[in-house]
Amino acid sequence: MRKQNYFKENKIEYVDYKDVETLKKFLTPHARIQSRKRSGIPSKFERQLAVAIKRARFFGLLPYVSR
Repeated sequence: MRKQNYFKENKIEYVDYKDVETLKKFLTPHARIQSRKRSGIPSKFERQLAVAIKRARFFGLLPYVSR
């Protein structure tokens, strides 16, 4: 059974680093990026997501580490 692609369902073509609420859905409670197996998104969006999360962290929109 395949997991649903969140970005295709919501008609998101580009992952934006300013959309913090969407990015938080793909972080663990310790603020790590979830694996593809857990998130269920394809590799194309996984790469975009990783870059967007790293940019958001750099600009101070997301934490690097959380407890």
